[in-house]
Amino acid sequence: MRWNTAFAAALCSTAALVGQVRADELEEPIVGEAASSAAETSSATVVDRPTFTPTSLKAPFFEQFTTGWESRWRKSSATKEDSSEEEWAYNGEWAVEEPTIFKGIDGDEGLVVKNAAAHHAISAKFPKKIDNKGKTLVVQYEVKLQNGLECGGAYLKLLKDSKALHREEFSNASPYVIMFGPDRCGQTNKVHFIFKHKNPKTGEYEEKHMNAPPAARIAKISHLYTLIVKPDQTFEILIDGDRVKNGTLHDDFTPPVNPAKEIDDKNDKKPDDWVDQERIQDADAKKPDDWDETEPFEIVDAEAEKPEDWLDDEPSVVPDPEAEKPEDWDDEEDGDWIAPTVPNPKCDEHAGCGKWEAPMKRNPKHRGVWTAPYIENPAYKGPWKPKQIKNPDYFNDKTPSTFEPMGAVGFEIWTMQNDILFDNIYIGHSVEDAKKLQKETFDIKMPIERKDEELTAPPPAEKPKSPLDLKFSDDPVKYIRDKTELFIMLAKNNPIEAIKFVPEVAGGLVALLLTVVSLVVGIIFLSGSSAPPQVQKVVEKTKENATEGKDKVVDAATSGAEAVKTEAVRRSNRRAD
Repeated sequence: MRWNTAFAAALCSTAALVGQVRADELEEPIVGEAASSAAETSSATVVDRPTFTPTSLKAPFFEQFTTGWESRWRKSSATKEDSSEEEWAYNGEWAVEEPTIFKGIDGDEGLVVKNAAAHHAISAKFPKKIDNKGKTLVVQYEVKLQNGLECGGAYLKLLKDSKALHREEFSNASPYVIMFGPDRCGQTNKVHFIFKHKNPKTGEYEEKHMNAPPAARIAKISHLYTLIVKPDQTFEILIDGDRVKNGTLHDDFTPPVNPAKEIDDKNDKKPDDWVDQERIQDADAKKPDDWDETEPFEIVDAEAEKPEDWLDDEPSVVPDPEAEKPEDWDDEEDGDWIAPTVPNPKCDEHAGCGKWEAPMKRNPKHRGVWTAPYIENPAYKGPWKPKQIKNPDYFNDKTPSTFEPMGAVGFEIWTMQNDILFDNIYIGHSVEDAKKLQKETFDIKMPIERKDEELTAPPPAEKPKSPLDLKFSDDPVKYIRDKTELFIMLAKNNPIEAIKFVPEVAGGLVALLLTVVSLVVGIIFLSGSSAPPQVQKVVEKTKENATEGKDKVVDAATSGAEAVKTEAVRRSNRRAD
């Protein structure tokens, strides 16, 4: 019962807010008409597109998926090797076709992943093996995620040249030299750069993964991915021609190319007398004579008094007067029916019911169990570390950029999205030629695709021009801040007008006042003592004033809502004119 006042105040504030919300709703159809008009204008706009012309650039490997691409590319018929016992067939279909959305150049076709939730593998052999010893290696290609990318890869692999390299047998187990491109699934979103490095001592190959990879661009327009590896062991990754990552092969990969010169001596053991405990309890400390560990944490408050309106003879729960015995109740089988109990409503109207017991309070004499304080350990030697010895497996490869010769390029991916398009694949040694290809292809289609994307995008929501136009659902923090500032500004000149035009703030203030009053009363009751007569008079007076204020706010909310509604209609008429 003691919280009813606060609840009523909250209802008051909510009722005051209805007027503003209804006025906001009047303007929604106007926004819809504007959006429809903008959509019609956009659909009527035609984007001019150039016609595809094959480039005259030459490279060790270059692919624009022109006529005869079927002879250069071969779909894999192998099965995917997995850590589990299951075998997965590369049943994903491929096609060469134009984009279905945001087409940049007429007649420009690319290699497209046709079905989702499938394993895909396809590859093409190089005219002759690519050996980048002493040369710059450039890998560049376009990716167009026409349906986005929720989970799957869009990376390519440069396969190791060997006599056993057959396109029909290409799989995840085929030896590769470099893996490069975007990959995303869940929280993982990155551009891979992984290279296989041969250990000069053991002859074994180990994957080196780039540290801190950049994020992939997950948009439905084309994006250009470029990898540049130079003979000085540096590398760069560009997206759409902009550098997003650079570093060295020696310093920016895990595990590192070259192992550590020294390693821990496995035979070294920590001495038995080595002390690595930094702090210890003071053995010389003694418990004070007046320290009493038997004192409890809490004791009965001897000064507490039973409230005058405490009902000793009333139970805390009573049978529910509204409960009825079920029709299918059988007294012989189910026993005597007893109504369920509910809290005694009389207890809510008074300080409490039943046997009164004095409340507990914190025992000022309680000190707890005594423990010796901690001091710095005089025998502390610090953390122990094993001694370092020369690494027998150490080597120093100064030129990890001299990759194994490469004989083919392939896409071996699994994806949950279809219609991923690949185009303009360049693999060679000329950064300049890669840039020329970008200017001839990507730089032409990109602005066209962006324009097409902008024209089909939904129009942005109209921003509120004043606090009266703002909706709570748009930005709750801004809504509260702007409404409060407007209320204060109006209240300085005319408090009545402030209540009329911003009734939700006035209602909130009344609700806050009633809540404070209820809390004060509740605290007094919970403390187990009745309030002094002077306090009770102040509380009753405050309740009367708050209730009167609540009624005024409700009246103001009605007139305020009408005023806001009128203003909204006026703005609508102005727009219609």
